[in-house]
Amino acid sequence: MDLMLWGVLPYVVLVLLVGGLVRRGRHDRFGITTHSSQLHEARLLRIGSPLFHFGMVLVVLGHVVGLLVPRALTDAIGVRDHTYHLIAVSTGSVAGVAAVAGIGVLVYRRLSVPGVRRATLRSDPLMYTLLLGAMLLGLTATVLNSAGAAGDYNYREGVSVWFRSLFTLRPDYGLMADAPLAFKLHILLGFALIALVPYCRLIHMVTAPVQYLFRPYVVYRRRAPGGQPARRGWERAS
Repeated sequence: MDLMLWGVLPYVVLVLLVGGLVRRGRHDRFGITTHSSQLHEARLLRIGSPLFHFGMVLVVLGHVVGLLVPRALTDAIGVRDHTYHLIAVSTGSVAGVAAVAGIGVLVYRRLSVPGVRRATLRSDPLMYTLLLGAMLLGLTATVLNSAGAAGDYNYREGVSVWFRSLFTLRPDYGLMADAPLAFKLHILLGFALIALVPYCRLIHMVTAPVQYLFRPYVVYRRRAPGGQPARRGWERAS
């Protein structure tokens, strides 16, 4: 079972993710969108969306540091275990609570606003369930680990080392045997969410408007130059 869950499943999820993205890019390019419902309701969206997105950005960055940065590196630059743990728990908790609060507002908005509810996709209930489940389990694992309820387990010597071994195509799945149940469930829900990305509205993550940073300036004028009345249509560029 450990071999299947921690040695095979990660690569299956990767195939589903990449294959789904390629298929959507080839056959449903115009469907890669957030399916925005801002026209139906904007007040709750202005609260929930920033909370969720900024919280998730910090959560993802925290996972990148915690999983990819080895303990030897932080020791080499003089970051003690207590300091690292304090920073990880404080920032991770704030980010996780913000993301959970944001998704809670968005779910309430989708259920309570008729127009938004009618615009719900068939994949939305599963997506919201996986998002909330993964985030709540992540917070639970953080609390249990910081409170010592998980014993002397150190995820930087277990989960993190296992995760990095996936990149060598020689997964050290045995390291997951001693991981607390909350960590395992959090990872499994994360896998399910990653595999679902190409098939739900989360696919908009791969369409970041990078070209916006390099677009030409857009000039807005309140009236025609020289006080002349504005004419219909485009003006010839000089």
